[in-house]
Amino acid sequence: MSITPNIVRETSRGLEIVSLTDELFSRKKLFLTKEVTAESMNSLLMQLMYLEHEEDKSPVQLYINSPGGEVDSGLAVYDYMRSMKRPLITVCSGTAASMGSILFLGADKRCILPHGKIMIHDPSYGKADFSGMKPNEIQPRLNDLRKVSGIIRDIIAERTGQSKERVARYTRKDSYFDAAEALRFGLATDIVDTTEKI
Repeated sequence: MSITPNIVRETSRGLEIVSLTDELFSRKKLFLTKEVTAESMNSLLMQLMYLEHEEDKSPVQLYINSPGGEVDSGLAVYDYMRSMKRPLITVCSGTAASMGSILFLGADKRCILPHGKIMIHDPSYGKADFSGMKPNEIQPRLNDLRKVSGIIRDIIAERTGQSKERVARYTRKDSYFDAAEALRFGLATDIVDTTEKI
């Protein structure tokens, strides 16, 4: 069970108790600290859409510490991130893994904290059960998985400037990058030791 802390703020109406999440949202700071699911991506998408149309055009900061998750849900948000006119900054504040790393790549300015890590790999079916299925039933699923793997590799190659062949060598397995490695590979654009530098 997660607990969201509150803060007390003094206003003209007296003391108000405000959720810390709401206060940070008002400062255009968003957080992805859960698994990538349809539910978490719907919430993130709504927040991005709301901030995209605010008059104040200061950058939105998306802090990511996620194990990854559903590819389709994550790609829907990635596509929206890439279409945004408002400046967007992603910050790896722990580990941006799997689909979390793809969402991290959704911004042009991608900051990583000194002890952050990024993990890239090919997508998998996870806990899919193929027992009892015939080859002609399994093959379409494998074809779909290869297609999605190609999409993921294309995104990583485009955003990092690496060749698709080099990206494929890294995504065949779980490949972890520390902050310096992520910067050299092109996953991150900046290493920051304080959020004031973002």
